[in-house]
Amino acid sequence: MIFDSLQRSDSYRALHPRLGRAFDYVAATDLAALEPGRHDIEGDDLYVNVIECDLKQPADAKLEVHDRYIDLQVVVSGTERFGWSERADLRRPLGDFDEERDIRFFDDMPQTYYTLKPGQFSIFLPDDAHAPMVGEGRVKKLIVKIRR
Repeated sequence: MIFDSLQRSDSYRALHPRLGRAFDYVAATDLAALEPGRHDIEGDDLYVNVIECDLKQPADAKLEVHDRYIDLQVVVSGTERFGWSERADLRRPLGDFDEERDIRFFDDMPQTYYTLKPGQFSIFLPDDAHAPMVGEGRVKKLIVKIRR
């Protein structure tokens, strides 16, 4: 898991070829004007889900993991807390892995929490479990899905 400011995104471009293109898209786009829903950049290999939603209490935000995609999550408005744990430490699955949606949920408690504000991002690799959308109020965010 990585979290940082978009101003320092160049430091992370070398992690994956599509990650640089994802940061280029974020930098060139009026994020506040993006409508909720899916926006394709490179089809299923690289796309953005724009979400505007109410935030949850920590107990209601379950840890999730992905196999095929890296998540780049960018807060546009509001403040969002994330729970995080190493995937290898999870012991309480909430069902089987959903291959179609590339997701599995867990009922474990996150090891730690941290907060993102507008202009900051987080990268979740397949070894990272994350519990997003924790906090008070509403958030608008981008979830850039990057096929591994």
